[in-house]
Amino acid sequence: MTFDMNDAEPQAGGDLIPDGTFAKVTMTIRRGGSDGDSEIDRGLLKASNSPGSDVKSLDCEFTVTEGPYARRKFWQLFTVSGGKVDEKGASIGWKISKSIFRAMIDSGLGLDPRDMSEATKAKRILRGLSDLSGVTFVGVISVEPSSNPRYGDSNRLARVVLPTEPEWRRVLDGECVPPAPSKPRARSAPAAAATAAPAWNPATPAKAPQAAPAAAAVSGPSWLNG
Repeated sequence: MTFDMNDAEPQAGGDLIPDGTFAKVTMTIRRGGSDGDSEIDRGLLKASNSPGSDVKSLDCEFTVTEGPYARRKFWQLFTVSGGKVDEKGASIGWKISKSIFRAMIDSGLGLDPRDMSEATKAKRILRGLSDLSGVTFVGVISVEPSSNPRYGDSNRLARVVLPTEPEWRRVLDGECVPPAPSKPRARSAPAAAATAAPAWNPATPAKAPQAAPAAAAVSGPSWLNG
């Protein structure tokens, strides 16, 4: 038996996705073994391996779905609990992560972030953080300088692009949007409260399912209901 390697895809290069790249990406969650607060989040979270740290995070993998960097991946942790707290004792890292997750839902479902109608609010209700796995949205990818000389720089999610931004529609229409590089950052240790860091089919956001509030709370977010 012979193996014809001619139809194999070329090896992916080690170069990073350029800083400031706009792209449609899908996020999946890699299970970390620690339980979350919801029943469907058992074994979902990843506990910090730093001595004395109580941080638990979502270990997320991002895959570019379209364009010149299609199928390229990057990874990021998002704090869910623990770490530094605010004056009310709430995890600062979780507050930041929660805002990012809401933006992912708005971007993925084509929701106006200012829309607080009951029908729209219902689409932002999750049974657990596991429901976020599979969300597809428009984001800006940055290059994160490595704080350890043994490792190279890496890509990460800089921010989520919302439907109120002109780039959101342009990316979904398949246009090549010029990168918006972030400001250069010094190589320093990451902040303690790191943010690591849809159906899901934002290519046709106007056809997103219109789930009723009760259904969204019981059956998960509308992107999971096909």
